[in-house]
Amino acid sequence: MANLGIGIIGAGNISTSYLRLAPLFKGLEVRSVADVNMDAAKARAEEFGTRAQSVDDLLANKDVDVVINLTIPDAHYAVTKRILEAGKHAYSEKPLVLTLEQGVALRDLAKAKGLAVGCAPDTFLGGAHQQARAVLDEGRVGQITSGSAAVLNHGMEHWHPNPDFFFLPGAGPMLDLGPYYVADLVNFLGPVKRVGALTSSAQAERVISNGPREGETVPVKTPTNIHALLEFHNGATINLSTSWDVWHHKRNHFELYGTEGTLYVPDPNFFGGAVEIGGKDGSLTELDPWDHPFGVPNQEHPDRGPLANYRTAGLADMVAALQGGRDARCSLERALHGVDVMTACLKSGETGQFVTLTTTCTRPAALSPDEARALLR
Repeated sequence: MANLGIGIIGAGNISTSYLRLAPLFKGLEVRSVADVNMDAAKARAEEFGTRAQSVDDLLANKDVDVVINLTIPDAHYAVTKRILEAGKHAYSEKPLVLTLEQGVALRDLAKAKGLAVGCAPDTFLGGAHQQARAVLDEGRVGQITSGSAAVLNHGMEHWHPNPDFFFLPGAGPMLDLGPYYVADLVNFLGPVKRVGALTSSAQAERVISNGPREGETVPVKTPTNIHALLEFHNGATINLSTSWDVWHHKRNHFELYGTEGTLYVPDPNFFGGAVEIGGKDGSLTELDPWDHPFGVPNQEHPDRGPLANYRTAGLADMVAALQGGRDARCSLERALHGVDVMTACLKSGETGQFVTLTTTCTRPAALSPDEARALLR
């Protein structure tokens, strides 16, 4: 597999993950980093031994074939549009865009130019989630009829020094953390047919409690408490709760209820974790971890201990798909459907009505241990 040149626009915190992990994968060679703050681009490039450029120069760089968009969510559409207009493939951090209309415009532009667009999250490619996918595909818990998914905490102002954008339209827990859960649900169950939701916010403003802005307040202008019901085309109904108004809870991140048992899936914000099956007889069995390379711990998390982090796997799969003429697992089609699901939940909360989705997609192909190993150097 020949290397494709990778450029990165956005030299913030998330760029370190891509720059550190990209060398693990075949077909990728980071050749440039850009940022509107040239000092930030230079610092990041020096840290990881690559080249710093202005955004304009990176987009004109003939050595760059694919550009990773790591800007803030509000800029995702405009930056990805510029990437495509420059004749380069694009891979975006989540969410792809903030509105369905923006996503459709990118889809049409990419099609007209014969270019690919991929989008995080790629955590559903993790060893634990692919093991859970295999359990479902093998029919070990029967047909999934319902389930529950929940990401519940008290927001970002306690640790993020500049949390303002998290509480503006286009963010909130649904668009910031929901992508991990929706992508995994599509991985397991396929596309969503319609949604209904109740939304609210417990506070009109938040107080920053760390960093140089400690004590400042930021306004809350988007729902921070969303409880949605998702009906899938396969007939399953899933309760999806995303909230930054919760101090403590005992809910599992992910439970899928089947006709033959229950499947407990670990947090889809991460690649690894324990997969458990609850049987008809009341037994609960934790499965031995799969021999899957994207489930092997490779970093130390300050709160969780050893952690598997293979961010960039989705990009590597997209590059392999481009060179092999197949569908990428983190495709534009699935990212657009995810945006449709999440924005429809917010719309339902505003209108009090169920919303039928206007997009659909296929389930991504499963990623076996051998297929995952084939993406690694």
